[in-house]
Amino acid sequence: MRLSALAKKRVLYAGVGFAAVLVLALAVFLWKRQQLLQYALREVKTRVERKYPVVLTLGPARFTGLKTVEIGGMSLVPTAAASPSAAGDTLLTARRLEASLSFRSIFVARAVLSELQIDQARLTAHKDAAGGNNFGFLLKKQRAAPVVRRDTALGRNYGLLLNQVLDAAFGSVPGEAAFRGFLVSYTSPRHAIMLTMPALSIAGGEVQGRMRASVDSVVNELGVSGTIEPGDNALNLRLYGVNGSVQVPYVARKYGALVSFDTIRVQLTGKDFKADDRTGGQLTVRGSVAARNFSFFHKRLASSDIVVHHGELDFVATLGRGTFSLDPGSRAVLNQIVVHPEIAVRLKPRLAVSLKVDSDPTATNAFFNSLPEGMFDVVAGTAGTGTLAYHLQASVDLAQVDSLKLQSSLVPSKDFTIQHFGAEDLSMLEREFPFTAYNDKGDSLRTFLVGPSNPDFTPYADVSHFMPAVIQTTEDPQFFRHHGFMEKAFVNAAIADIKEKRFARGGSTLSMQLVKNVFLSREKTVGRKAEEMLMVWLIENWLVERTHTLTKERMFEIYLNIVEWGPTAYRWPSGKRGVYGIREAALFYYAKRPNELNLGECIYLASIIPKPKYYKESFNQYGELRGPTRWYFRFIADIMLNKGLITNGQRDNLSYSVSLRDPARSYIVTAVRDTMRAVQPGDTAQFAPLNLIDLLGAGQAPAAGTAPATGTTPPTSTTPPPASNATPPKQQP
Repeated sequence: MRLSALAKKRVLYAGVGFAAVLVLALAVFLWKRQQLLQYALREVKTRVERKYPVVLTLGPARFTGLKTVEIGGMSLVPTAAASPSAAGDTLLTARRLEASLSFRSIFVARAVLSELQIDQARLTAHKDAAGGNNFGFLLKKQRAAPVVRRDTALGRNYGLLLNQVLDAAFGSVPGEAAFRGFLVSYTSPRHAIMLTMPALSIAGGEVQGRMRASVDSVVNELGVSGTIEPGDNALNLRLYGVNGSVQVPYVARKYGALVSFDTIRVQLTGKDFKADDRTGGQLTVRGSVAARNFSFFHKRLASSDIVVHHGELDFVATLGRGTFSLDPGSRAVLNQIVVHPEIAVRLKPRLAVSLKVDSDPTATNAFFNSLPEGMFDVVAGTAGTGTLAYHLQASVDLAQVDSLKLQSSLVPSKDFTIQHFGAEDLSMLEREFPFTAYNDKGDSLRTFLVGPSNPDFTPYADVSHFMPAVIQTTEDPQFFRHHGFMEKAFVNAAIADIKEKRFARGGSTLSMQLVKNVFLSREKTVGRKAEEMLMVWLIENWLVERTHTLTKERMFEIYLNIVEWGPTAYRWPSGKRGVYGIREAALFYYAKRPNELNLGECIYLASIIPKPKYYKESFNQYGELRGPTRWYFRFIADIMLNKGLITNGQRDNLSYSVSLRDPARSYIVTAVRDTMRAVQPGDTAQFAPLNLIDLLGAGQAPAAGTAPATGTTPPTSTTPPPASNATPPKQQP
């Protein structure tokens, strides 16, 4: 169809007219948009100030493009309604803001900004000594909610607090934003924090940025990358050191620990908050935390840094009022070891913890290669076949410490073998080996062979039969029957440690003491104890039970030949220092051979094994045994009689004294009793009860009214022990 000339003119005029209307409309819009922009920004200011107790001040705004708006600065200042201390204390400022503005939002007076760019922003938070601050209003719920009374008996609701923090954080994330020169600072009487971000961008949920963080004088250069989805309460962020590892602040000041990592990834996949009028609610969060080259140091854990090259925790955690739990479904990875932890913690009225850990079967090589560096250096590199699986169940309530329960086991597969040990060859116990004795400072005193080529070595069969029996009674009654551990003794030791808030008791079996003395240092740390237990497990379960290349008698023989039994300052005529092993002990105290020792002499030697430095404290100045020590003799002898370790005759013939000879006598006896004067009992606590666990401690008498150890009663015989011993002539060993 062909148009006539008149029709063409009409179409042309219509097009020109329509274009003119558009141009006119655009001209009117461009003329009026500044007024509409100011009106829309005033509405933004009204909404913000209606929602929060603040004064929002926006600088001059103008269009720099068709949709691009520039705002010449802004400030956010809390009012007295936020808190009296916050009034007038500026929280946020920015020198310049630039954003893209929706045309539609201008006409409806609801400015919607996108592609936000903020230059030279300053977020300045303060907290004073009285607890007042200029930011707390951001954490408060804006909608009406029932007031939850704080129950001091149950403690703070950490679930409610974390939920408020997460809501505030996700609610403050812009859809599109770029920060340049962003400075965040926080000061309080105890902390000073400053974050400087040269560049930080959020675009389409993607986060990229760099920052310099100074927290309580700890400075780190950091990079951050990842994603964040505020609508789904989800994030996946990676934090890493730019010029080295990241030093974690605060823990050094608070706990005396040093923590660092190369990279840490935090992922939050969701949260559920269940409101509760009585407790304030309960929060369940799901996510994961992973770290590379994580390093941790605390003097109670280990003497050097504990390093985990790859650690990961996939968690389902629940937080409530004074409670925290790691729920079923959680999974932890320690290098190549995968475990499934379940933890429940109650903080009030006293701390209560229950713990369950089950590991997947792990290949033997992978198991030993995955143990943290700095804790298991002696067994590191152990290789074998088969698998190992670890299981732990424990619980304790500090309101009833005696309720502590512990079950721990390392389970090998049927095809488990050890092909070679790590840094120390544990199989050296099967044969003669060099042993180095150290003092309490870690200085080596001397090294000697534990075997037949050493003239001071005493075979197990050449020791008085009383000696092993007494040591078993005092140190480890089940030595020849257990596999390295006495769970009940370990639990009792842990209870004592918790009560006294220190390493008061070790709960060590003879196997554990042997490993500690031969292979490990004397430091009392969690790491050393953990490695000691693993080494004992290897020795008992592989060398003794599986291969039968090491016997319990040989272990006891080694123990008798290396145990410290006297002053390290003593120097023998040959020049060697200290009193080590049963042969030297028999010579030092009694000028006898090991096979000549009687029951009383063995009981005394066993009594000082836990504290050999206090060997003198069992005697008075005349070389006579003190009352608690004599009671101890009777107590141990009664136990041995009940167990069939000695006969009635041996029990009845037990002397409550020992005949000291030089060189020990010259160390112990400092006075000579006046035999012309009537001897009066100088120790009214002759048969006073003594706590067996202390094993004479420093040899001091117990406090008045002290009860005997649980399950025992002090002897009731009124037959007094000998008052003293005749002074023997001095005899050099």
